[in-house]
Order: sequence, then C-alpha cells, then structure tokens
Amino acid sequence: MAQGKAICFSIEVTEGPGSGVRILNRPAPPPFAESVKYAEQNLYARAAELVGDRNPREHEFSVQLRAFDAPKNGHSLGMPALMALCGALIGKSLQGGLVIVGALNLGGSIDPLYNAIDVVELAVEKGASGILMPVSARKQLFDLSDEMATKVNIIFYTEAKDALLKAVAD
Repeated sequence: MAQGKAICFSIEVTEGPGSGVRILNRPAPPPFAESVKYAEQNLYARAAELVGDRNPREHEFSVQLRAFDAPKNGHSLGMPALMALCGALIGKSLQGGLVIVGALNLGGSIDPLYNAIDVVELAVEKGASGILMPVSARKQLFDLSDEMATKVNIIFYTEAKDALLKAVAD
C-alpha cells in the first residue's frame, strides 16, 4: 500500500485442469505478481491444512486483479490472493462484501498492518459489510470513530487457515 494509503482491489480466480498460476493482467504489476507468488507457495506448502485432500499442483489458476482506486500495483495482497486461490480450489465463494487485508510472506507469516484505520474507513466508503484483518492490527482500531465502528463488522484472524474458515461463505 503506497505511502500509508489504503487501496481496494478485487481478485478474481478461476480454476481448471493443468498446473500453476497464471496472472491475466498484462503487464502484471510486479508487486501483485510477488503477492500471488507468495500466495501460491503458501497454498502448496499448507494444502492439507487449507484445502484438505485436494492437490493444488494438479490445477491451473487464472488470476485477475481489478483496482477500485487509481494505484494498480497490487502490493501486499498475499492473504487475499491465497483466500481467492483456496476458494476456487474448494469450489466455495468467499463472503460477498468482505474486504480481506494482509500481506503474506513466503514462510507463511503475516506482515504487520500499519494503517488499519485507513483500511476500515476506505472499506466502509466502498460499501464493505465486513473486514477480515490480522489480529495484530486490533490495537490500532481503538482510535476508530464510533460511527465507523458501527458501519462494518471487523473480523480478526491469526493465520491462513483461520482466515479461510472466516472468509468462506456459508
């Protein structure tokens, strides 16, 4: 997220026979390609925990990034990309109106979120009904206005499996 400003994106994933992950955006923004690569590697490494007996290496994923705001680089979208890949693989949609926040590294750790209030305010402005964010950002939200806090459901996760369980539509 450039200079502390929150940006909203939509990540669309389709799954079919084959192998690997293909980014449809041309040219693919380098930060988004990096986020997708991190998501792909985390999916392969944690497949049993995230998607059960499905083997993600036997599927090809087509990924497209759509930006709702001017910057279109796709920086720090590892967790949303991982959730989109998992959802496509298990054949379940993610909750509508849910904003997923979190940068993921190759080891599976979730990077700190430094602008949680900005993210919540932008999500509300864009019409989100819920925000799924790392629990490490919880303390930043003490300064969130009462008005904003009543407009959106903030859901916290501790790891990828927890995020997936909370993101999948019932």
